Amino acid sequence: MERPTQPALTLDEYQARIGAELGRSDWLVIDQGMIDRFADLTGDHQFIHVDPVRAAATPFGGTVAHGFLTLSLLGALGMQMLPPLAGAAMIVNYGFDKLRFITPVRSGGRIRGVLSLLAVEAKGPGQYLMRYAVTVETEGAAKPALAAEWLVMMVKG
Repeated sequence: MERPTQPALTLDEYQARIGAELGRSDWLVIDQGMIDRFADLTGDHQFIHVDPVRAAATPFGGTVAHGFLTLSLLGALGMQMLPPLAGAAMIVNYGFDKLRFITPVRSGGRIRGVLSLLAVEAKGPGQYLMRYAVTVETEGAAKPALAAEWLVMMVKG
């Protein structure tokens, strides 16, 4: 993970924010070119992603982003939302729990991430596992595109 753009928090500041929202990313447009490039990279060319004519005849009414594309964008969105631990030398994506793709993201739609802190767990000397509730909102949609618990390991230098 690249270094986040949020200011660093001390361990005490992190623990005081359990249950609180930590940040929201900027809106990001998911256009057909992005969807097509992701299809090429992953080999997932299902028509609902890459064929606007056929996809228009589905309940989606047009092409939609891959769920895994939406998930993969959390790396970039997270950099805008994720405050590092003060003194952390390394921030590592540790995985996800309870991941759900709830609402499709239509081609041309705008998404943003929302991050809240659920827990801080000491895992070893200078190692802290942060558990976040993360959602990816789609502009104008009643429900999020994605919801999960995101685990991030912060290691002090």
